[in-house]
Amino acid sequence: MKNSSSSSSLGAGGLDLSEVFFKSISNAAPPSPTKRHTKISVIGVGNVGMAIAQTILTQDLVDELALVDAKSDKLRGEMLDLQHAAAFLPRTKINASTDYSVTTGSDLCIVTAGARQNPGESRLNLLQRNVALFKSIIPPLVKYSPETTLLVVSNPVDVLTYVAWKLSGFPANRVIGSGTNLDSSRFRFLIADHLDVNAQDVQAYIVGEHGDSSVALWSGISVGGVPVLSFLERQQIALEKETLEKIHQEVVHSAHEVISLKGYTSWAIGYSVANLARTILRDQRRIHPVSVLAKGFYGIDGGDVFLSLPAQLGRSGVLGVTNVHLTDEEIKQLRNSAKIILEVQSQLGL
Repeated sequence: MKNSSSSSSLGAGGLDLSEVFFKSISNAAPPSPTKRHTKISVIGVGNVGMAIAQTILTQDLVDELALVDAKSDKLRGEMLDLQHAAAFLPRTKINASTDYSVTTGSDLCIVTAGARQNPGESRLNLLQRNVALFKSIIPPLVKYSPETTLLVVSNPVDVLTYVAWKLSGFPANRVIGSGTNLDSSRFRFLIADHLDVNAQDVQAYIVGEHGDSSVALWSGISVGGVPVLSFLERQQIALEKETLEKIHQEVVHSAHEVISLKGYTSWAIGYSVANLARTILRDQRRIHPVSVLAKGFYGIDGGDVFLSLPAQLGRSGVLGVTNVHLTDEEIKQLRNSAKIILEVQSQLGL
């Protein structure tokens, strides 16, 4: 499939009508060479990729959006569908191609391509089907956008973020996994629902693997700046451990529930990834629980491993990992999560 985009060359002989439709004012300077032009490429136009693309467009995050997929007909159809909404969206140039050259000069490359997760299937079971695919995706992205930041969404996201890092040769700060950013949103929603407050007033993190061994940081939960567990303790209100674990398990299994009901997840991950893209491209330096190179944090050793920790993000990717206090039990669970991921990685031979 050839690179496709909108064009102003409607005149005879390919005349660019934009040059004759408008008349320049006198004594005008040429466009500033320092004007920032932002570009995101989304690899994979399945349900998740298109939810991300649609959210990026409606939130006016970029000047240019490039879509890449192996299925040329679907790819062109998705591109046209988005272009036809131009009158209702902020002005964004939308390109699509099966050729990775369309991604040239991307500030952020979002990788969603991969096999769809089946109902009840562990994220880790998807690994072998996706590693081979990444070997055909990451090198061309690096070739055409050597200064880009890679944001991996494909599952199992932690291991595939490690794979992307190894294949790219990029510094670790420029390879990020979407990790538990969405899990933490689900966590905040459930806590807010229990307390009947707005989820935006709840600060709570899920860390570790984006999957079964994730860790709920109960010790750090606060609502409106009030630490929840210590407040309940001062009020002598008992909160059973089983209740806490039930909420955590709801988070862990929430994606499986959505998949069993509608066949896939899309909207929540679309908003989650667009939220990360906004923080990175606009250098907002917000803190997100995302998959980063975690070796050396909280006693994690034994090899290079990517898992989610609360990290400050900005234009250059990961600016640093937040020094969040964890209890001994939370540290133990986090190290176990790292061990599980490392065991899987050891089978890759990268």
